[in-house]
Amino acid sequence: MNTLSQEKINEIRNSVNIVDVISSYIPLTPKGKNYFGVCPFHDDNNPSMSVSPSRQIYKCFSCGATGTVFKFIMDYENISFLEAVKKVADIGGISVNIGKVTKKQTHTELHQIYDLSLKFYINNLNTVGGKEAREYLKNRNIDEETIKEFQIGLSLKHDVLSKILIKKFKPDEVLKSGLVGKNDYGYYDLFYDRIMFPLYDLNGNPVAYSGRIYNKKDNSKYFNTRETEIFKKGELLYNYHRAKDIARKKNQIIIMEGFMDVIRSFTVGIKNVIAMMGTAVTPTQAHLIKRMAKDIILCFDGDEAGAKATMSCSNELLKIGVTPKIIRLEDNLDPDEYIQKYGKEAFQRKIDNPISVMDFKLSYLKNGKDLTSSEGEAKYISEVIGELNKIDDDILKDLTIKKIVAEMNIDEDIIRKHLEVKPKQIPKPKTQMEIKTDKYEKAESALIYYMLKSPEVITMYNKKVTYIPNREYRQLAREISSFYKNFGFISEADFIDYIECDKDLMATIGKINKQNTKETYSLEEIEDYINVIRDYNIKEEIKRLTNKMKNLTDPLDKAKIAEEIVGLKKGV
Repeated sequence: MNTLSQEKINEIRNSVNIVDVISSYIPLTPKGKNYFGVCPFHDDNNPSMSVSPSRQIYKCFSCGATGTVFKFIMDYENISFLEAVKKVADIGGISVNIGKVTKKQTHTELHQIYDLSLKFYINNLNTVGGKEAREYLKNRNIDEETIKEFQIGLSLKHDVLSKILIKKFKPDEVLKSGLVGKNDYGYYDLFYDRIMFPLYDLNGNPVAYSGRIYNKKDNSKYFNTRETEIFKKGELLYNYHRAKDIARKKNQIIIMEGFMDVIRSFTVGIKNVIAMMGTAVTPTQAHLIKRMAKDIILCFDGDEAGAKATMSCSNELLKIGVTPKIIRLEDNLDPDEYIQKYGKEAFQRKIDNPISVMDFKLSYLKNGKDLTSSEGEAKYISEVIGELNKIDDDILKDLTIKKIVAEMNIDEDIIRKHLEVKPKQIPKPKTQMEIKTDKYEKAESALIYYMLKSPEVITMYNKKVTYIPNREYRQLAREISSFYKNFGFISEADFIDYIECDKDLMATIGKINKQNTKETYSLEEIEDYINVIRDYNIKEEIKRLTNKMKNLTDPLDKAKIAEEIVGLKKGV
């Protein structure tokens, strides 16, 4: 499971308060014995995540996410269990050596191909053949330190990489990598005579490249690796692995369009920066951004295309309850050009004084409209109302309404009248089949929920429950019982850390925590749950015996089974 003993893991977890750690990632508000915050693991606009300082666990009542401080950090930062343990140990002041953490890789050979290709490209840049490319980078104010940090390399004019990879790896895997092609004459390099900028996955593994021309005119300035098994551009963010810790400490992340913008910003000491892998942000990327920091700033190119991309990205973030701030750059400059022209201080002033998303939208929506005409005014106001309906920030909404009222000399009530009121969700009535199913599943779920909290309930389970019908609940109940037998106690936090490798068991715990919320129980309730499970098992056994009896011909055998069925029915 891991290189640390369970006792050491428990010691590390107990060295910190889960509330203190989670509140460094998301705001928490005390409510009764627990603390509540907006869950970062689903589209949550209302505080549905509860953090218990006494039990040292968190759980979301909406999506079912649950776990200890380790699990939270793992999922929030997209890191391994041992990396999360090391982070908590550092916070708690406990010295621990977890050795070299090997990251799980599903497509091992493809990762090896990219590791080798990266070394090859880096080496090329440092050869005689890389002199012109080095001069180009120097003229672009990219120094040797930056080249090393971002592992910038060079593809050569000849088909050298393909020959190396085909000798070392399976040809099918090499072709899958997106680095090598094949024709009637054999294998060839897909990238040639380009400066190579590696693109990384969330853990910092190279998984693709963007190759830039540098010594000739070409319509295709950049040529990027096609999507592969390990490179899905809609699931990644450029520079994520470098920026995530810095962004969390600053509680601020700056999003740009291009990786050259990120590199330039990084070179002047502004390191909490990432870039999209394209102009449109995907829901997956939006959720990654949401988890990085509370203060989210969009700084796209200063031209019309950049404004359009800002509009699109801000709307995707607003869908998941994130209200970004905006930086717009003068003279149609991108961040790389702006920093080189005006310097770090000027750019830092932009970061320190962003405009609100609605101020940006008001300016954007005016473009191309004749606001001296009634038709132009009406269209503008209508579009602004549409944008107001996308934001949940009531203060920002009110401030924007007041600006529109003053600017357009319109009655405030007219604007408010056209704002959407979200309809209440009317629950769909359950069918008889669903109600019947719920009765048994609820009993199983509740019984296991309280087994995680009480040795008394585990003892009752061991004595009175012979079989839990639902397979996933049955496996979890057995693991809880086994844990109690082996260690002589039950602690939900300890148990969760104990099974952290088993995704199925963790998913079942999340499901159970979503279905149950009451912390206390009575013995009568537990007896009721056990009796419901027992009744289900008896009814299933009666069905089995009835079917068996139908296939018998001997009257004595039939009579025996009939007597057995009568006995079972008395117990129902």
